[in-house]
Amino acid sequence: MRLGYLYSRYPVISQTFCDAEMLALERLGVELEIGSVYPPLTSLRHEHISRLRALIHYAPPQKILRIWEKEAKTTGKWPGELVDRHERKYGSGVKAEQRARNALYFADLFTRNCVDRFHVHFANRAAHTALFVKEISGIPFSVTAHGQDFMKDLGNDDLLREICAGAEFVAAETDYSRELLCQRCPDSAAKIHRVYNGIDLERFPDLFPPQANAAPHIISVGRLVAFKGFEHLIDACGELVRRGLDFTCEIIGDGPLRDDLQAKIDMLNLSSRVSLLGSLSQVAVLEKLRSADIFALASVTDPQGASDVFPTVIIEAMTAARPVVSTRLAGIPESVVHGETGLLVSPGDTTELAQALEQLMRDPGLRSRLGRGGRARVEQHFQIEHTAAPLVELFEKTPAATRKPRQRRASQDEAAIATHQIAYLIDCWPDKDLPLLEHEFQQMKQRNVPIVPVVCELNSAARLTRAMEQLALSMEFLPDAMVMEAEWRANPALGQKLEEERAQKDIRAPSAIFLRQARLALVVRRMLQEKKVSHVHATSSRALVCALILQELIDVTVSATIEPRPELPQSWIESALRKCKGGRLSDRKLLRERSRSFVFDKAAFCSTPRKVVGLLGKNIGIDLTTGASFWQEWAELLVRWSGEKA
Repeated sequence: MRLGYLYSRYPVISQTFCDAEMLALERLGVELEIGSVYPPLTSLRHEHISRLRALIHYAPPQKILRIWEKEAKTTGKWPGELVDRHERKYGSGVKAEQRARNALYFADLFTRNCVDRFHVHFANRAAHTALFVKEISGIPFSVTAHGQDFMKDLGNDDLLREICAGAEFVAAETDYSRELLCQRCPDSAAKIHRVYNGIDLERFPDLFPPQANAAPHIISVGRLVAFKGFEHLIDACGELVRRGLDFTCEIIGDGPLRDDLQAKIDMLNLSSRVSLLGSLSQVAVLEKLRSADIFALASVTDPQGASDVFPTVIIEAMTAARPVVSTRLAGIPESVVHGETGLLVSPGDTTELAQALEQLMRDPGLRSRLGRGGRARVEQHFQIEHTAAPLVELFEKTPAATRKPRQRRASQDEAAIATHQIAYLIDCWPDKDLPLLEHEFQQMKQRNVPIVPVVCELNSAARLTRAMEQLALSMEFLPDAMVMEAEWRANPALGQKLEEERAQKDIRAPSAIFLRQARLALVVRRMLQEKKVSHVHATSSRALVCALILQELIDVTVSATIEPRPELPQSWIESALRKCKGGRLSDRKLLRERSRSFVFDKAAFCSTPRKVVGLLGKNIGIDLTTGASFWQEWAELLVRWSGEKA
């Protein structure tokens, strides 16, 4: 089974259940293709994300997607009727046109990579996008609905009913949310199934022994938003102080209410007892659980009707054998059994919350009994192997996408070329220093040279010609700086190694350029490996910094085009070119010192008036016109290098 996953935004630090689910599916042998409409809002990632084998694909910038839209309208792939109907029925607020543009990219991605079916977490804009992906590609989809997504975020029950009707099945994370969905979507009730979010017990290999802190230690985890009820927890802490109890409380997470909550802590003179720690990685959160005596989450319903439904962090606390104090709200009682795994109180009742916390603080034996009960409940109902099984069963019952008949079998020569993809690394595009790039790709395409153009940064201010628009359709655009930083932070040892290697070199790339290109390289490497790229051509001196880092990280050969006025120092360029198989140079001195694999870059003079080019060529004894023979020679060099070992 080849299964797609489509998210509005991925990864999200508070949604560890998505990570656990996909990792479990990969362990079961399911091949995944992960798509995210938007990049993450923070570079902080949980450590277990690095275990995902699947690459995360992000939609290109909207400027590029508008080119996809224009092309789709020309070829008849634009779902115009569905867009028009949704705008008439649901209004402009649902952004049907934008959803359709995003869908074009993911429909193409899933089709190219032979995805049989795809799944969406949250009945929100990603689920709306899924309707358009299905319309364009015919690939069936399913949805996991949670609670706030369809109760508040989607904002339209008619659209929710259409999403559920279009899905092959809908998984609801609790019995509570399933019942709500069935009430809203009665015609789809038969295909709405309760499927709990699960947890990977391998992350909790041992029972955390009960803590015996001199002063009981309480922790809470969640986004600092109203429905998490942190203001009530802080008020309860104030009440505990008035009762003469000694304790500490740490709140992990970040969000818009941070300043308000800190002000409340200061006003109640609780700063020596209650701390806001901000966002922490999953490993750090588990260490905090290990050191805690009690886990508390005072969930409420906010003024807009939003609430927790089934907080994963409660399951994590129970897995760590920590007693839980929470509220009788939504699906929380499906995880916390009052008196067996924790204590439940009325939402918003500060006095009752303080009483439950005091009861646990004064009774270590009760804490231990409830903690063991929580662990046992997780092992019985919520470990990921148990929760993934019904999901896999539902996937297997979902019809796969209908595939077109296989094309003719490629010839031996064509197959050989296909196994040696060539990446063109483009630091910024469009670029006035790459005036013939569109023509160059056209020439390579005519000669069946398998080029993968990788754009590190889009120059969004530049006006695109028709030729540029055609090229943009085949380009891979790297995600934004937040993704780059996340990858860098997720690989600290590798990042440190690259920096140390640079420091030991006599001739070094400027630090600002190196740090940016190193971050790019960590993201690009996985893309190149997925596409089986064997050769990287750097289209500028800046891109060459990235290409040479890639040469160290993965098994690729490298070539380069050096622009007439390079940004990097001449000494670095001379040193870097020694590591290249060949390339194109417009500096005659550099060219004389290189092997015959380096050719004079005639393309560098294409923006110069033809008369001047003729005179210049006469003076240096080189024909500067970029005719067919030049491109044929270049194509042959690229193909040769792509088949050689690094």
